[in-house]
Amino acid sequence: MNNVLRIAIVDPDDVSRESLKNLILGMTTIWLEAECSRYEFFSDVIDQTNSDIGIVVMDKDVDEAIRLVEQLKQKAPECSVLVISRRGDGDIILRAMRAGAIEFLTQPVQIQDAVNAIQRISEVKYGGQRGHSRGGTAIAVAGANGGVGTTSVAVNLGCALAADPDNSVILIDLDMSVGDADVCLDIIPEYTLGDVVQNISRLDFALLKKSLAKHDSGLYLLPRPAQLQDAELITPDRVQRVIGLLKATFSHLIFDLSKSFNSIDREAVQAAEHVMLVSQLDLPCLRNVVLLMTSFEETEGLTDKVKIVVNRIGLENHISLKKAQETIGRDVFWQLPNDSRVMSEVRNNGIPLMEFAPKAGITQSFGMLCDAINGNAPHDGGLAGLSSASRWLQFLRKKNQSH
Repeated sequence: MNNVLRIAIVDPDDVSRESLKNLILGMTTIWLEAECSRYEFFSDVIDQTNSDIGIVVMDKDVDEAIRLVEQLKQKAPECSVLVISRRGDGDIILRAMRAGAIEFLTQPVQIQDAVNAIQRISEVKYGGQRGHSRGGTAIAVAGANGGVGTTSVAVNLGCALAADPDNSVILIDLDMSVGDADVCLDIIPEYTLGDVVQNISRLDFALLKKSLAKHDSGLYLLPRPAQLQDAELITPDRVQRVIGLLKATFSHLIFDLSKSFNSIDREAVQAAEHVMLVSQLDLPCLRNVVLLMTSFEETEGLTDKVKIVVNRIGLENHISLKKAQETIGRDVFWQLPNDSRVMSEVRNNGIPLMEFAPKAGITQSFGMLCDAINGNAPHDGGLAGLSSASRWLQFLRKKNQSH
């Protein structure tokens, strides 16, 4: 559990303690080590559990809670203290901070405030880069042109990542007008991104997951709004808040972007660690790749995130890979082979590749792409050797046998 923060909670009020637990349980970045109902026992709990964060709810007895914070500062200086109180006046905040607390939240705690506070503690304890890595890894999938297979890549990449039981993966459809990730997975969702953004202030992690559709592959889906007019509710600020919650809940986020690179898309790109730019080896696509990369240069650090993924390798009359790389001025990160027959069946039946054609070369290529993204395999541009392909196929077989 080196990649999570260990948390202990003390709150003499059973109702508010249970509410707090429900609020934070489900975050992939934390592990609830212990809960306690007595202030006088909590320092021993911290000592025994070696918790990274101690959460002290002060409302039962403010003076005793302050003494506890002072005690924790002396006895367990490596434990960061976060205090919570219904009183948010300057006096009590100042007393708590002077006693040794490093974060203060006001009851009732909003989920986004809890996520932000825990993230700040993580960054202070472990440094910006390590703290950042404790959240979910976000992958934005964009197309260099319409019809290049962006959604197919996003859906099948998500299913391939979800095949690993150590991963929790969600696909967010950000194409507000004609997004069809739900069709590709043959899912009729009960809730959409529009519903989530409207209720963002009332969500806890349990309710958040209940608002999501889950495919048999293990992939969660947050689809686009059902009505075009509902897209007006989805602003960059609201999307940013949703992304923050999802990063605290899932190990991997996949954004299926629209073709317009609008403000919502740009928000997702900023939050992503990887931007998969899907293209084909034809002149319109390569021209757009060059134009997009030029635009990306205006945002610091963005071009470093971009990974060119060439789809449908092997089509006749396509520009050669060597010529394409010379044209765009950078290497292609991954190549997905053309298999029009299988992909047509997959899309028309709403079945992901891993379920429909687990032995197909394109299915294995998606699996190895996952390994390359996660740094678990040598990057060879998608032209993997037999041993890598066999290893991924063996993993699929084991997964199917377990079911």
